[in-house]
Amino acid sequence: MKKVAITGVQGLIGSHAHARLHAANCAARFAGKDIVHDIVAIDHALFSDPVELAEALEGVDSILHFAGVNRGPENEVEEANPKIADDLIASCIKAGISPHIIYANSTHSRSDSAYGRSKRVAGEKLENFAERYTDLTLPHIFGEGARPYYNNVTATLVDQLLKEEPLTINPEGQVSLLHAGEAAQIAVDAMDQGHTGIMEPEGLPLSIADLAKKLQTFHSQYVGETVPELSTVFDVQLFNTYRSATYPEGWPRQVELNVDDRGVLFEAVKASSGQTFMSVTKPGIVRGDHFHINKIERFLVIQGEAMIRIRHILGNTVREFRVCGEKPVFIDMPTLHTHNIENIGSTPLLTMFWSNEIFDPEYPDTYADKV
Repeated sequence: MKKVAITGVQGLIGSHAHARLHAANCAARFAGKDIVHDIVAIDHALFSDPVELAEALEGVDSILHFAGVNRGPENEVEEANPKIADDLIASCIKAGISPHIIYANSTHSRSDSAYGRSKRVAGEKLENFAERYTDLTLPHIFGEGARPYYNNVTATLVDQLLKEEPLTINPEGQVSLLHAGEAAQIAVDAMDQGHTGIMEPEGLPLSIADLAKKLQTFHSQYVGETVPELSTVFDVQLFNTYRSATYPEGWPRQVELNVDDRGVLFEAVKASSGQTFMSVTKPGIVRGDHFHINKIERFLVIQGEAMIRIRHILGNTVREFRVCGEKPVFIDMPTLHTHNIENIGSTPLLTMFWSNEIFDPEYPDTYADKV
């Protein structure tokens, strides 16, 4: 088992890295093996206490260094990232460790902006200290959990769409987009495989106008109860980013019932691909207790009464949704949220489960984790 520290663990890439390491531990535990990573989560507060930071780093073999400052007055930004690097180095020395440091750098480090100089100097400090050092030079990052209006154009556009506000589009703007989970996995793989030196994963080049158009298409189709066509991994990642901003306020969603003297008819899923399962669950039985990284999964109770419970894998808040077949609703499970369904009625529970992909036992994207 490797002891791993994650700095900036509450930030976008840091939280996704934490989730990926947690998923690896869940997979190992499910297989009856020892967990792979002993995770040390380091947030902003620990950097304000050198003693506590050094204590937290004791015995650490690798550091995924995502903590940083990317906005504020230019003089503060320029000073902030080198200082964070200095504090981390001093705490490593105090803890008596010589860890592999994987540093989340930025393509902006090549520029002469305050932020670019700040990231470049911080990287130089870390490289001079660490015997094992990986410079992960990243493009524009998007993903579930990103903050709108906080140097993240994707999150801002999604927020504006959901609030039905005019979209802020720079017609000349261009971005190179990489999903936070993908960036985090590259960092984790570099750590696990001992890769050092410069790594520069490519993002997908896209104009802001084309990004907005794609998100508008997702939004209009999903509001119309259609799952958009997701033909690429990027499409799935971007759609999951959009979906994450609809939870929990937008759920569950009612289905439209067509009632006549023959009975009831309704549409359960409108999508261009996927796989559907039907299950019968006995009273008192719980199904699920797992989460997905990319997979989209829909729960829809056809008959009976159930409680659906959902929890973010890095949090403690459990949200409960009581559902029944007499008034059918569906919930599309957000990624990185463990979920289950319990039959709370006295009769068998009939449930439809739909996912956007055919189940592949070699790559199930399903991680056991109690809600």
